[in-house]
Amino acid sequence: MTARIPRQDGRARNSAPSPRPAPTGLVAADSRVAVQLTVNGTPVDLHVPPRLTLADALRDRLGLTGTHLGCEHGVCGMCTVLVDGEAARACLLFACQLQDADVVTVEGLGRPDDLHPLQEAFSRRHGLQCGFCTPGFLLSAYDLLTLSPDTPEDKLPEELSGVLCRCTGYRGIVEAVADVSRACPDGIPGPGNCAPRTLLGRLPGNGVRTAAKDSPSSAPADEPDEIRLPPGEPTVAVEISTDVDASPRDVWNVLDDAPLVATCLPGAELTDTLGGDRYRGRARVSLGPVRLQFVGLAHVVERDADSRRLRVLAAGDDPGGGSVRADIRVCVDEDGWTSRITATADVFLAGRVAQFGRSLADDVSAVLFEQFSAALGDAASGTPGTARQQAPSALRMVLSALRRRLARVRRRITSHLTPRRSSER
Repeated sequence: MTARIPRQDGRARNSAPSPRPAPTGLVAADSRVAVQLTVNGTPVDLHVPPRLTLADALRDRLGLTGTHLGCEHGVCGMCTVLVDGEAARACLLFACQLQDADVVTVEGLGRPDDLHPLQEAFSRRHGLQCGFCTPGFLLSAYDLLTLSPDTPEDKLPEELSGVLCRCTGYRGIVEAVADVSRACPDGIPGPGNCAPRTLLGRLPGNGVRTAAKDSPSSAPADEPDEIRLPPGEPTVAVEISTDVDASPRDVWNVLDDAPLVATCLPGAELTDTLGGDRYRGRARVSLGPVRLQFVGLAHVVERDADSRRLRVLAAGDDPGGGSVRADIRVCVDEDGWTSRITATADVFLAGRVAQFGRSLADDVSAVLFEQFSAALGDAASGTPGTARQQAPSALRMVLSALRRRLARVRRRITSHLTPRRSSER
């Protein structure tokens, strides 16, 4: 079952081809494609990976999170939007296919103080429970009543079957659409909230410009030497301390050498030195069947040889639509005959990489930092770094994460079983 897409002759069909042809040019998977389109009445310039879906572009690049993601296979219909007036699955369209397209999301349908008739009817008829399927139903119903406003009520369940409701609240949904069909026999009003405005993505500086935000002559937002961190709390906060059998001076000498540090980063490779302590590279991570390859930028914003402190801002994008931003701080302290390396990082995730969950992302980030610290100690001791020769093993990371969790549980149990001293009673 798929969203209802109108034919060119005005009849309906139950299939979901792209309403626009694919681009004819070929581009590398790790490159970016410039796309100009209109979203809810706002002209938008995007610079996106070629495999980024329209759904992820709307949510992450433009902050239009009313477009919900369910199955991401074009089956559930929750991501339905309007493309050039036709209902389409946003998870099945690549953003780069939408050159000069006119896209309307649920945010463009009506305003909180001036709801669209469909939104009013859904509220009146209790046509939503958890609300996750509601945007898809609203836009699918809009498409139906625009094309066939006289659809018989007994045909509505079949016509709306392209969107799935896991709460089984279909009766209220069908009644709401039937109410609007009777009230608007000549066709329903158009979207009431489409006008130029500033659209801000959940990750700033990721390649978007809107007409309401910038003048046409302004530079694109994805300048190669600019890294900006999102506001708010990070997805993952990591803090790890590790002792290595090398002097602080030797460890710092490694940290002070960017090409050498790159060999210590698991799955990473330095590809270009841009000047001004800015570097370009790529990193690969495998999590079971999911293989991520981030292409991005690192900028050393603080380097203090006296206190042996280093701060780096990093940004990377995966061709599949994942994004990572990080604020990384590393310091080296003397610990007897050895060195103590302390690494802290605030990591911001978006796109498919953020779907693994905070707990798993925390474990994987911690394992990667542990591997980095170990490789850093080897390099400081004169052992060549081998971390970049292969992407981190999913099995190795899972086992390490399990060991970390078991250690935390053991410490928690031990702390509860240890009797308190008499002075504490």
